[in-house]
Amino acid sequence: MIPRYARPEAADIWSPQTKFRIMFEIEAHAADAMADLGVIPKLAAETIWAKGRDAVFDVDRIDEIEREVKHDVIAFLTHVTEIVGPEARFLHQGMTSSDVNDTTLAVQLARATDLLMDDVDLVLAALKRRAFEHKLTPTVGRSHGIHAEPTTFGLKLAGHYAEFVRAKERLAMARFEIATCAISGAVGTFANVDPRVEQHVAEKMGLAVEPVSTQVIPRDRHAAYFAALAVVASSIERLATEIRHLQRTEVLEAEEPFDPGQKGSSAMPHKRNPILTENLTGLARLVRSAVVPALENVALWHERDISHSSVERGIAPDATVHLDFALRRLASVVERLVIYPENMLKNLDRLSGLVHSQRVLLALTQKGVSREAAYAAVQGAAMKVWRGEAAFLDLLKADPVVRPHLTDADLAELFDLGYHFKHVDTVFARVFGEG
Repeated sequence: MIPRYARPEAADIWSPQTKFRIMFEIEAHAADAMADLGVIPKLAAETIWAKGRDAVFDVDRIDEIEREVKHDVIAFLTHVTEIVGPEARFLHQGMTSSDVNDTTLAVQLARATDLLMDDVDLVLAALKRRAFEHKLTPTVGRSHGIHAEPTTFGLKLAGHYAEFVRAKERLAMARFEIATCAISGAVGTFANVDPRVEQHVAEKMGLAVEPVSTQVIPRDRHAAYFAALAVVASSIERLATEIRHLQRTEVLEAEEPFDPGQKGSSAMPHKRNPILTENLTGLARLVRSAVVPALENVALWHERDISHSSVERGIAPDATVHLDFALRRLASVVERLVIYPENMLKNLDRLSGLVHSQRVLLALTQKGVSREAAYAAVQGAAMKVWRGEAAFLDLLKADPVVRPHLTDADLAELFDLGYHFKHVDTVFARVFGEG
């Protein structure tokens, strides 16, 4: 992970000390279950907990051992033996390395996802507050980047709110799917470890039992997990991109917060750049980059190989920590977003009423004009506005097709901005459950 984009709470999940603590707990809970089954002495299980419960693992020592034995779990168990003493020989009975590593990874990913869902709650709270604040703030809707019809800034934000509700649901499902425990032995047959040990460890670690593990937890779970994170990252980027567009000098309808003392450019003192949302766009790319390797990890050789291992050591902390950082940053940007309603109105009027063209078209068809003739008349007037020849309303009043069917009062009513907002309450009720 990149420390610049890592919150301590998220990064700590992936620290060596946290990892070794989880590994110890898995082994110690397994020892408890084995003691209950009479596989190992109860005193041994009690001693393991007594000496290891509050131990601080020597990461450098474990690394030193691994350099010699070339095996991470053996290095860890050797160090635990140095802490616990002779009773440590009863650890790892009938277990294989993947039982420990895969279950540890499941715990870490579940904890990381809990943070991510809390982060989404912050984004949702910010979006909801700002959406209601600007529920009826008029702005122009754009398609293809071109003025389309009026909308409200609150509706824009409501759409993003609904998307992040789905994001939280995706994360909840991803957590459910990834949080499984495997303590099934060398090729998943439980030949040397009782399935009841797995059940006990799963309960103690807050996981479900993996129905069928080979020597590893099936990696389709991990592929689905990282795909879910990638979709959330893309939702972040969609909102970030919207803000970046709205902050352009020629638009300036909304703007990231610019703090006292902040500098926008080393060369140009006037600059106020959308650096936060540009950063969010980049972080979204980083999170999405985990998807293809995770998909390629699904197809392992037979019951197991370790081609997935090096991949997951990188993508698991990177994707979760960077997504956590991005969600927190997004929540802050939305909460502090500077919004310019006066510029929204100015831009809405920039094309002299062309945003009302559909209403004129429909009104003419209601008066008996064919759609083709109505479209031609309205488009002909609109093209003159694009060329700067006259105001749209004036052109319509003088048009030989329009004039016989629509009075000045009719046309004025068709240019009513409020018409477009009559169902805002309906949409808000759908999204927020409120009127």
